[in-house]
Amino acid sequence: MALLTRRDSHLGGAESARRTSRGSWRVVAPMVAIAALGLTACSNGQDPSDVPGTTPPVWTGAAAPAAGHGAAEGGHGGASTDVQDQIDVELKDAKGAEVGTVRFTDGNGFVQVSVEAEHLTPGFHGLHVHEVAKCEANSVAPSGGAPGDFLSAGGHFQAEGHTGHPASGDLTSLQVREDGTAELVTTTDAFTLEDLRNHGKGTAIVVHAGADNFANIPNRYTLPDNAPVPDQTTLATGDAGGRVACAVIE
Repeated sequence: MALLTRRDSHLGGAESARRTSRGSWRVVAPMVAIAALGLTACSNGQDPSDVPGTTPPVWTGAAAPAAGHGAAEGGHGGASTDVQDQIDVELKDAKGAEVGTVRFTDGNGFVQVSVEAEHLTPGFHGLHVHEVAKCEANSVAPSGGAPGDFLSAGGHFQAEGHTGHPASGDLTSLQVREDGTAELVTTTDAFTLEDLRNHGKGTAIVVHAGADNFANIPNRYTLPDNAPVPDQTTLATGDAGGRVACAVIE
């Protein structure tokens, strides 16, 4: 009886071990399944590439970069290709000192003119584009006559096909403050940037000594011998007087 009891005890121990082993397997199997499910849930859903030496893209949740962003930030290609056409010039007085800058910008159907100036006499000053790309102090006009500052720039610019007054080159007057500085932003559709370049010959922009009346002289004002009003000098210059600053436009 004692032997049988020990054998039964031995068998009982083995059976218990087998049951424990089976119980352990039953516990491990669901945990493996849960781990596999977790790996599947964390996958980015992308199939691996079958091309040697490549890496599949990984979605990070960030928005895709805009087209051409790399070039704009200094990548291949340098600056953006969508560059606005513009012309920058430096205004100088008769002594050659810089007194301002002018920027002409293509405005898609018009030209924007931006002026910054200094060291000028307070008040209104005529501002015109002139027909010749020469800014010479104490020079003679193309038509001849007595010399004067920047007369080499010729008369007011007229774009091809334009004959009326005000001329194509007549711009908004420049108002100078008491400290001698001035800023102006104006627009015109009387010429284009290509008109200013003038088939490679260029033009000039001039700041005059006085105000421009834009040939606005009413007919009630008469001249000697009933000469027409306004006269040719007024039509040509707006009675804006001498020329105090000039810049070549190319």
